[in-house]
Amino acid sequence: MTTTTLIPRDTLGRTLRDLRISVTDRCNFRCPYCMPAEVYGTRYKFLPKDELLSFEEITRLARIFLKLGVNKLRLTGGEPTVRANVEELVSMLAGLDDGPSVDAERRMDLTMTTNGFLLEQKAQALHDAGLRRITVSLDSLREDVFAKLNGRGYGPERVLRGIRKAEEVGLAPIKVNCVVVRGTNDGDIVDLARYFRGTGHIVRFIEFMDVGNLNGWKLDYVVPAREVVERISAAFPLEPAEPNYKGEVAERWRYVDGSGEIGVIASVTQPFCQDCTRARLSTDGKLITCLFATTGKDLRGPMRDGASDDELESLVRGVWTERTDRYSELRTALTEKPRKKIEMYYIGG
Repeated sequence: MTTTTLIPRDTLGRTLRDLRISVTDRCNFRCPYCMPAEVYGTRYKFLPKDELLSFEEITRLARIFLKLGVNKLRLTGGEPTVRANVEELVSMLAGLDDGPSVDAERRMDLTMTTNGFLLEQKAQALHDAGLRRITVSLDSLREDVFAKLNGRGYGPERVLRGIRKAEEVGLAPIKVNCVVVRGTNDGDIVDLARYFRGTGHIVRFIEFMDVGNLNGWKLDYVVPAREVVERISAAFPLEPAEPNYKGEVAERWRYVDGSGEIGVIASVTQPFCQDCTRARLSTDGKLITCLFATTGKDLRGPMRDGASDDELESLVRGVWTERTDRYSELRTALTEKPRKKIEMYYIGG
């Protein structure tokens, strides 16, 4: 059914359509661009259980966000599959699809981003719970490079088995994300494209971004999306494809021979802040309006103190209508005055 809720717009006229929910700050990988092992070692103190949002709290907040215009819920982490019984949360969120919606013509899109390491074991349960598609991070097919990039020495085969299992149980389309770092895995771009070409899976190549404070980001390490497209097109000719919807993060390119498509995410060289409709809910219940944010608005505290749904909705609406974020557009100026940003594992990618 529809509601008459007025959809909030931020100071740049952007609506709220996509909520990314971090269900845990823990991860079984130690990727250097997110959770470098030298920082997040065995003695690192992650959030205690009572500080995490419960599944019931996440579901309650998700219902409020749906009322305000969100039509995509993405579960992230850390690594979401390490949260115990995460399929129960999927089932609870999937049940919201029959609730109030601001757009009766569009079904809620419930998805997850995972490193794929536990996907072979979890795919069936996730699908049965109501998940319909998934995004898997895979930065290289080479044993040594993948081992270096996951920080644990793991090879890619277990992730590839997870992708095959996800396809088998009906999670589709499957998207495969590759963060490209010059001098590390940029030599694997064409191989990844070749491996998944013709499978129906969509590889998305992501420019290495300055998320957080610990990943040693330098502009020299960024492989521009245009270069990625040129390299792949030299082997398998590409042509541009229309976006699926306004504000889509990835720029789409399809193979001329009809064997599928790739995507490139160019937030460094081609910022898309003007069309950004995404918000993030951190593991401990903070509403964060930009991947590069420095702070967030606490929702967990008021919720646990007895705030009503209307009061929580008012808080979310207030944060969004005051939103001014456009970090990627301002990056060059801001890098002259470094600022402390929230780490990516805390709010997802």
